[in-house]
Amino acid sequence: MLEVKNLVAGYGTIPVLRDVSLTAKAGEILLIGGENGAGKSTLMRAIAGFNKPDSGEILLDGKAIGGIAPEKVAQSGLRLVLDGHRVFPELSVFDNLRMGAAARRGDRAGFNNAVEEIYSVFPILKEKQKLYARDLSGGQQQMLALGQAFIAQPKVLLCDEPSMGLAQALLPPILAFLRRWAQTGTAVVIVEQHLAVTAPYADRAMIIERGQVKFSCLASELDEKLNAPAVAAE
Repeated sequence: MLEVKNLVAGYGTIPVLRDVSLTAKAGEILLIGGENGAGKSTLMRAIAGFNKPDSGEILLDGKAIGGIAPEKVAQSGLRLVLDGHRVFPELSVFDNLRMGAAARRGDRAGFNNAVEEIYSVFPILKEKQKLYARDLSGGQQQMLALGQAFIAQPKVLLCDEPSMGLAQALLPPILAFLRRWAQTGTAVVIVEQHLAVTAPYADRAMIIERGQVKFSCLASELDEKLNAPAVAAE
């Protein structure tokens, strides 16, 4: 389980997040939404170790990981899939998937089974497994990045804007894959702007506004919460 408590973080002396708290439980998908510049990506980067928190706690299964190096965070069982399809362009599709297997050395059978599962979910990757990753479309690179993360079998998956650069039709299959993955016991956190498409696949939702949590709710209640009339201050 991932826990973030009263997190304050930003860039140098510029604060972005103020007193942000969340919980991501094993087997669940937490959807995080908010406008551009709200602090969603800063939150993901702080959890993954790329931005050092100014204060607050980040706990993975009760162990503090806030402020440690990204590679140490990854070794503890957390994986961040960034927007923009960060794959190794000069490696083949298959070799990119092999890069996700660093955490499961010696488990060749497990790796092979995981690759076959990825190929069954995203058949285009099997079809293009010998091509360089640079020759894939943006959507195919997003599938490949998710495949890398799946093979690493993290306890917590952070997925920052999986729809970035994708045709809208490609998002539901990716969300369905993440839904099935979460059900195996992984805690999945998705940052996404397409809330109406993503919410049906999530368990809980949280909206960030100007670096703070505006509200959190069940994902099934998100549309109602977003469209509730504002209550005028007395």
